[in-house]
Amino acid sequence: MLIQPTLDALNALKLHGMAAALSEQMTQSAAQGLSFEERIGLLVEREAVFRESRRLTRLLQQAQLKERACLEDLDFRARRGLDRAHIATLTACDWIRVGQNLLIQGATGCGKTFLACALAHQACRQGLSALYVRAPRLFEELTLAHADGSFRKRLAALAKTSLLVIDDFAISPLGARERGDLLEILDDRIGARATLITSQLPVEHWYEYIGDPTLADAILDRLLHSARTLTLELTLEGESMRKRKSQAQA
Repeated sequence: MLIQPTLDALNALKLHGMAAALSEQMTQSAAQGLSFEERIGLLVEREAVFRESRRLTRLLQQAQLKERACLEDLDFRARRGLDRAHIATLTACDWIRVGQNLLIQGATGCGKTFLACALAHQACRQGLSALYVRAPRLFEELTLAHADGSFRKRLAALAKTSLLVIDDFAISPLGARERGDLLEILDDRIGARATLITSQLPVEHWYEYIGDPTLADAILDRLLHSARTLTLELTLEGESMRKRKSQAQA
């Protein structure tokens, strides 16, 4: 029997995983001893694995994560305020599905960005979309979007993202336009999509940082509503996780 027409048909139907598995089966003598049901089961399993891998690759590319991080790589030995049980409750990503926000605060080098990227990576594993962006870059991009008329399109794209990670919040001054843009972003996401924010500035000082009392009330109302807060600390030796990582790679 000529197998090439079948392979061509499978690829034309975009069943590339099944096509690859069938091609391998034809060269493996052990596969010839399997029943039809067993062989077709292996083909379907390969297709499912292929599609899952392709979906994860696509989601990770779209997420634009700063760190190649995953939850399995978290260092619980360094006493940074990381509670293994608490992190375990975040692993299933139910907090993302219900649109709950997560705020991670702590000094420079305590691992906020790594943890944020690890949680975003986990979201992609669960089939959820994610996007990482530093706050200064986000506001810069939105300013350009105002100028070229793509602001509403950009807002719509952010609103559809299951998990929006805003890193380094409150690291630079917040102007009137930035306050308004932040309110627009959060207003689209409240109760529907999750937002993860990392900041060196403790959450209790965000009101003063935002500045405008009216907008500060509106922003924090949307941001803090049923939000979780994680506070990370430097290691006992006062050494940043970034430094420890660079030393380990040396």
